[in-house]
Amino acid sequence: MNRSHRPAFAAIALAGLISPILLQLAYGYLDPGTGSYILQLILGGLLGGLFAIGLFWKKVIAFVKRVLTPRKHDAGPKD
Repeated sequence: MNRSHRPAFAAIALAGLISPILLQLAYGYLDPGTGSYILQLILGGLLGGLFAIGLFWKKVIAFVKRVLTPRKHDAGPKD
């Protein structure tokens, strides 16, 4: 793990361990618009990801080909 990410990871881990202790039951109400909003977030994220992949598709394919094809080493003339 990168050293610059360690404090953030420690803070998130600490919050994750402490939060179940401090949480209380909340008797909240989810109106019908909440489900629609969550669905919009999920669909927007998926379509945004597909759009990003579409923009960089040629670069992704070139990278995969470069990684998966075996390299040819030229020995050259030996003295």
